[in-house]
Amino acid sequence: MSFLLLTIAAYLLGSIPFAIVSSKLFGLQDPRQYGSGNPGATNVLRSGNKAAAALTLLGDSLKGWLAVWAATQLGFDAGQAALAGLAAFLGHVFTIFLRFNGGKGVATALGVLAGVDGRIAIFCAVIWLMIAYTTRYSSAAALSAAIAAPLAGLLFLGPQMAVAALAIMSAVLIWRHKDNIARLRAGTEGRIGGKKTDRPGA
Repeated sequence: MSFLLLTIAAYLLGSIPFAIVSSKLFGLQDPRQYGSGNPGATNVLRSGNKAAAALTLLGDSLKGWLAVWAATQLGFDAGQAALAGLAAFLGHVFTIFLRFNGGKGVATALGVLAGVDGRIAIFCAVIWLMIAYTTRYSSAAALSAAIAAPLAGLLFLGPQMAVAALAIMSAVLIWRHKDNIARLRAGTEGRIGGKKTDRPGA
């Protein structure tokens, strides 16, 4: 398989919107119509259905990991495998199935990190948990973990193509949180466990 075909396949895999899929399976409202409007696990949790949120988290994480794992199994090197993971991440963020307006990519990014090097995933997951526990802001936790990811990559792997792919992924993830950053600064950001509220005009 050529690397081009691999990246296309990884992008399509990443494009599967598990927040929408799990919501339909559990008979829930479209997550784009309430809370933050983000089709991701944290927003699905606002529906009150923990099973649907867990399924979303698992699905979004696995597609990032699977892209990296598949690339490795097909004989591609570590840098190419990380780029395949980046393609899956971009598929989630810019999914073709939702008019290129997908989720923020936190769970998928974690899956990519796990595929690249489990130590990086654990490092970033611990940071996410610490910030989320102390602040109750999922966005603040995600931003902290995004900043830490390429630094952890340098620490555990040294300078290489895989770390560059993680840096690009982190930059996109931070950019996707620009509205959250504005709400955090204004003190209007929703906290983890907050009640579901319909978005204006929904």
